Amino acid sequence: MNTKYSDLINQTYYFPQEEFKLNKDNLQFHNIDLMKLVEQYGTPLKFTYLPQISNNINKAKGWFRKSMEKNKYEAKYYYCYCTKSSHFEYIMNEAFKNNIHIETSSAFDVNIVENLLENGKINKSTYVICNGFKRDEYISNIARLINNGHKNTIPIIDNYEELDLLQAEIKGKFKIGIRIAAEEEPKFEFYTSRLGIGYKNIVAFYKKQIQENDKLELKMLHFFINTGINDTAYYWNELVKCIKVYIALKKECPGLDGLNIGGGFPIKNSLAFEYDYQYMIDEIINQIKIACDEAEVDVPNIFTEFGSFTVGESGGAIYQILYQKQQNDREKWNMIDSSFITTLPDTWAINKRFIMLAVNRWNDTYERVLLGGLTCDSDDYYNSEQNMNAIYLPKYNKEKPLYIGFFNTGAYQETIGGYGGLHHCLIPQPKHILIDRDENGILATEVFSEQQTSDDVLKILGYSKKI
Repeated sequence: MNTKYSDLINQTYYFPQEEFKLNKDNLQFHNIDLMKLVEQYGTPLKFTYLPQISNNINKAKGWFRKSMEKNKYEAKYYYCYCTKSSHFEYIMNEAFKNNIHIETSSAFDVNIVENLLENGKINKSTYVICNGFKRDEYISNIARLINNGHKNTIPIIDNYEELDLLQAEIKGKFKIGIRIAAEEEPKFEFYTSRLGIGYKNIVAFYKKQIQENDKLELKMLHFFINTGINDTAYYWNELVKCIKVYIALKKECPGLDGLNIGGGFPIKNSLAFEYDYQYMIDEIINQIKIACDEAEVDVPNIFTEFGSFTVGESGGAIYQILYQKQQNDREKWNMIDSSFITTLPDTWAINKRFIMLAVNRWNDTYERVLLGGLTCDSDDYYNSEQNMNAIYLPKYNKEKPLYIGFFNTGAYQETIGGYGGLHHCLIPQPKHILIDRDENGILATEVFSEQQTSDDVLKILGYSKKI
């Protein structure tokens, strides 16, 4: 009988895959020996494989280039990185090796932009797209950036008041964009996004407050669907509505030349993941081209704001199974040496699934289990794979330590989990390492942050040391 864990994976999925393969009994991720990482750094362990960031950026740029050539689309494509996915400097340093642009969400983002400019990571030709609801400090920071000469800064107007607030602080003429408030999917609890201005109001808003204003130059219409870029009737319907607004606005404002379709490319969350990126881009570009040609207006430059797609597939987490608890006749709980709430908060908050695989012991027999975290919280668990109704792992054996990995976790988890701060039940933040390759393909690792200590946590809590 085929009872090994390796048999289970091979029977369930196509395996090996581009980023996953076996070295005897152990899993490799992008040819990284994960057990060597465990032996060197211990667990729990977070890691970032930096080259995957550049890989995904260049894949997307290639897909858009190919599609524009195929459709004879005579405009430019601009890849923007959505900073809220991960603000860390090591992410920015890798991403901006690839001649891309940046999208911001809040006031402190602009301080990061200024740091990148000062250190030569970006330059005056880099587009800075400023999204989000803009409070006073965000407005002031955007104004400072523009007033200091960064003319490719484009604040995206989210509500009617922002225009006056920006004009009050920005000297001279500046560029702006307008965000469309998209209609949400029928299953949502509300009909229209809280972000942006309604479809029917945009042209009137332009005519009333922008058209005759010599200080303003409308350059971009911004469109984003919360559920992402998917081959569904809902997505294509919203895209068509957006293109119609762009064309109507373009006829009133000849200087408008940018259409920002936001982010929303999915990332691999299962070994069974399938998504035709090239097809989706071809369809988007084709629909924009057809509509603009029929309306006899020039096609717009295309901007995207990929965040999760940029960084998600670069991240991972490795845990040891500490102990197994048999709670009843059917349920076995494998306890990890950390907390899902602490280290992978999306698994708890929005029931998100990541790729989960055993790191070692692939030639051992397997069993059905549940995975539990260390906090005394009933919600601190991970109960199934995206496309399976249970988790199967090599059988627990106290004499043979078992390690498991969660992969493609690089977006949002550190910021949502409160990097460097307090965590539920004071479970410490794990050690985090960076993995890179040199021009010869040789791996190099370094510690970005050590595991939190009790002193780190007590200091945050306000406890002072006794003298």
